[in-house]
Amino acid sequence: MVELASPPTAAVKVAVIEPQVLFRRVISDVLAADGRFTVASATNDASDISAAVASEPDVILFDVDFHKGDPLDAIKHIREKCPNTRICILSIQPQQDLLAKSLLFGVEGYLVKDIAMDDLARALLTIHAGNVYVDPSLAGNMLRRLNSRRLRNDPSELSERETEVIRLIALGFSNRQISNKLYLSEKTVKNHISHIFAKINVTARTQAAIYALKSGMA
Repeated sequence: MVELASPPTAAVKVAVIEPQVLFRRVISDVLAADGRFTVASATNDASDISAAVASEPDVILFDVDFHKGDPLDAIKHIREKCPNTRICILSIQPQQDLLAKSLLFGVEGYLVKDIAMDDLARALLTIHAGNVYVDPSLAGNMLRRLNSRRLRNDPSELSERETEVIRLIALGFSNRQISNKLYLSEKTVKNHISHIFAKINVTARTQAAIYALKSGMA
């Protein structure tokens, strides 16, 4: 029997919103040179996202630096115009408050500009796969804050272990990373996540992350 080759995975379409011309060109060139991505559009202003919307991107990479106005307003505008597109924030420095608020508005990623090229690609692929990706410089601080506070929901809602798992989901940890951190098998982690989803009535990791934030975990 002749085995049929698997069809190639479609490249992730990325729309770049970057006000700095040189930086926008660098990002676009780096992504274009990586066969896993195509640059759907590149524009300099989030207030006019017609080009990004028309290109029907999988992910919008939005640089909030030098943005005229509140970046959260731009994020809400993008979400309204592109409800099925994933959003990743890019900033020159980690902003914990912006991270927490933007996640509540449906942002799936937050990157700091000193990120390595390989990490940028990995982050965009993670976000495209339906997960949340938070830059380690922010995730570490968030984890310390989470560990210093208790979940404000009814303690009978989630078990202690489930609370640990959902906290790590909110930080963008993958199942394998959660497994390694909590010394659990990936199968056990998947079971915990299934129970968490059922208890809080969600169907996606992003929704679980938002639930954790709204419940006082960040």
